[in-house]
Amino acid sequence: MNNYSNQEAEQLMLIIYKEILAIERITVLAHPDTKVPNSDYKRIIEIVERLKKNEPIQYILGETEFYDLKFKLTPSVLIPRPETEELVQWISADISKIGSAILDIGTGSGCIAIALAKNIANSSLYAVDVSEEAIEVAKKNAVINEVDIVFLCHDILQSDYSNLPKDLSVIVSNPPYVTNKQKGEMQKNVLDYEPALALFVPDNDPLLFYRKIAEIGIKLLANNGALYFEINEIYGNELKILLEEIGYSKVMLKADINGKNRMIKALR
Repeated sequence: MNNYSNQEAEQLMLIIYKEILAIERITVLAHPDTKVPNSDYKRIIEIVERLKKNEPIQYILGETEFYDLKFKLTPSVLIPRPETEELVQWISADISKIGSAILDIGTGSGCIAIALAKNIANSSLYAVDVSEEAIEVAKKNAVINEVDIVFLCHDILQSDYSNLPKDLSVIVSNPPYVTNKQKGEMQKNVLDYEPALALFVPDNDPLLFYRKIAEIGIKLLANNGALYFEINEIYGNELKILLEEIGYSKVMLKADINGKNRMIKALR
């Protein structure tokens, strides 16, 4: 797999062995000459051929892990990222001070809402997405992970939000935030396979979704309710100013494990 580094290729093969052969890394290292059944060998070759075309392993296998939970995936939803786990961790650490009625906007696979539902006792979770296909994936993941979530198909850019819950403790969103001019910086496995609807915003309005969600949040959040976003790091300070102008207080940028400002929190 020439389009992957040696380390990436090794990691991918270990994932394949675990999925197809149910063999853990330690077994592969201890018994490198293990015989592979012919049917499994053919399946592995098929997966490798798809990887050569830059197709993400998560879509090939149809699943991934997020916050120690299993999620089914299709190309209609984004692949959950580690930095999004950090956003979930931040909310989970704060929740005792905030409450438990939570709305996840742009839920995709449902990873944020489901992880919060699994880790915050007595929480009421709501999740919306503009994509009906994404909602169907998220519903299946809620069943798999045994959580109750109210799912709604809704275009957050519409002016009518009367069907959304009110007096919320938390609104969280990982909305589209990649500008079209940034496409050249993206890897082919993202650009060619993940849904553009969930990725891109116009170059002339990179804060489009943040602005709209923040305006809705003023109406739907309870007093001292919190708004959390995963963000494009290059617009962190601009977004902080925007949230303060809309009427939020105690706006806080937070760095991820790599030291990049990838999250923001604001109080109504």
